[in-house]
Amino acid sequence: MFNGLEFAHPGFFWLLIIIPAMVAWYIWRAQLLQGSLSVSAAKGFALPVKNNFTAFRHLSIVLRSLAIIALIFALARPQSSLSWQNSTTEGIDIMIASDISGSMLAEDFQPNRLEAGKNIAIDFIENRPDDRIGLVIFSGESFTQCPLTIDHDVLVNLYEQIHYGMIDDGTAIGMGLATAVNRLKDSPTKSKVIILLTDGSNNMGSIAPLTAAQIAKTFDIRVYTVGIGTHGFAPYPVKTPDGIQYQRIPVDVDEVTLGKIADITGGEYFRATDNQTLKNIYQQIDKLEKAKIDVRQYHKKTELFWPFALAALLLLSLEFILKNTWLRGALT
Repeated sequence: MFNGLEFAHPGFFWLLIIIPAMVAWYIWRAQLLQGSLSVSAAKGFALPVKNNFTAFRHLSIVLRSLAIIALIFALARPQSSLSWQNSTTEGIDIMIASDISGSMLAEDFQPNRLEAGKNIAIDFIENRPDDRIGLVIFSGESFTQCPLTIDHDVLVNLYEQIHYGMIDDGTAIGMGLATAVNRLKDSPTKSKVIILLTDGSNNMGSIAPLTAAQIAKTFDIRVYTVGIGTHGFAPYPVKTPDGIQYQRIPVDVDEVTLGKIADITGGEYFRATDNQTLKNIYQQIDKLEKAKIDVRQYHKKTELFWPFALAALLLLSLEFILKNTWLRGALT
């Protein structure tokens, strides 16, 4: 390892034995090409004309040797060495459990509850690059749309794909919460959080919401519950032969149950009545969930083989050009 450099494939340096072998062969070949002439007197011969090029007759082997050395260095893949640095950052495991039932199409949020929840949650995800975040969706049943991941581009892409009708309609809050707990229970992270967003009350599923909350408490998982919907009634689009017609449907958020879930798990309950309040809620959760953890950061290695490969190419090209032009005089 050189100062500031390390090599991914140092075994290629064994090829450097080619250099002395090549030089030895060059010297042996040069000696074979030399001849001798014995004469009784030198008076009949004119003094040899001094050739200025003869001093450069060995330049070809020098350039070729340097080119091979540079090529071997390139094959060994020189890289900038890792720079380690101990620092403190924030990192939490978060599962978002999102209701995608039919009532989430109500348009008391813009463009509707489901899309508003997606857009604001995606902003929340993108502002927490050090967290592992996953996504559970539920309606009449629940499933994991994305497990815990630090690859937030994948998570956002999967989040954008969710839509009403992916699963049977209904509101299985307990099942959604239990699925999220199942994804977090084996996490070694000290801080584990679920954000549960729904606009209704539990009417489906085999697990009651408070039972799921007790399970979450057992695994030391905090649950922040968010009830989404205006107070009273909300406009709901209905397809008819004459196009989309709007009906006023009652808002049915079970605030009592959502509050109990939050209390049992040590979280908080929030009520969102429009896009801005929902955004504010995510910002509050963002501020509440800041766990300091020690990490060891490193700078990414940089590949540095290109200068060596380029040097080898230039040296070989120079040798070829000189050998067939200027160095011809040195060889005659």
